[in-house]
Amino acid sequence: MTIEVCAYSLESCINAQAGGARRIELCGGLGEGGTTPSAGLIEVVRQHIEIPIYVMIRPRGGDFVYDVFEEEIMRKDIDLAKKRGANGVVLGILTSDGQVDIARTAALVDYAYPMKVTFHRAFDLTPDPHKALAAVIETGAERILTSGQMPSAIEGISLLSELSKAAAGKIEIMAGGGVNPGNAAEFVSAGIHALHLTAKAFRPGRQKYFPKNISMAGEIPDERSVLYSDLAVIEEIVQVVS
Repeated sequence: MTIEVCAYSLESCINAQAGGARRIELCGGLGEGGTTPSAGLIEVVRQHIEIPIYVMIRPRGGDFVYDVFEEEIMRKDIDLAKKRGANGVVLGILTSDGQVDIARTAALVDYAYPMKVTFHRAFDLTPDPHKALAAVIETGAERILTSGQMPSAIEGISLLSELSKAAAGKIEIMAGGGVNPGNAAEFVSAGIHALHLTAKAFRPGRQKYFPKNISMAGEIPDERSVLYSDLAVIEEIVQVVS
């Protein structure tokens, strides 16, 4: 089973590789659930990491219905990822009623070639997962990242198992959302193809002075903490599924 680590820093990418992960999803915008990382981060990570890197292509937080200008930004970001040595990208476009926008997503899949494409958790916002599965297969994406349309993947494990069987070798189903060493074996037993996790941990930051009552934190608990992917957690989950 492939383990993919969602990483927001070089430190996390190094831990992912050292821990035995097979692939990295490289993101920025932690507080928005993952957006396109900077060109500098992509370049530096590529210089230090040998395992495949898939770059998030998401121009903003919020929904997944994009206008023509946002779609053009996505194309430019795909260009940057390609030039800096990414192996693939992570993207997805929906229509206003929550359906997979097959035509526009397929156009981006073609545009990204020869890089591969993961269709991200926009899948979890679609009203009919089996219809969405067929639609994503039609776009030419190679895998779907999903929590089984539940708040966490373990809650959605029944649907994840159904989707994995229905995929029938046409596309990979990767479970993400609350995946950890404690529940990884259940996904193996359910026949899920791959697992996606952040291995989230926090360490003290380097800054010592902080004014009182001022915070810019969103997902991060406070400015005194730095998010990273925990090497021990990655090693543990790799051992569980091996």
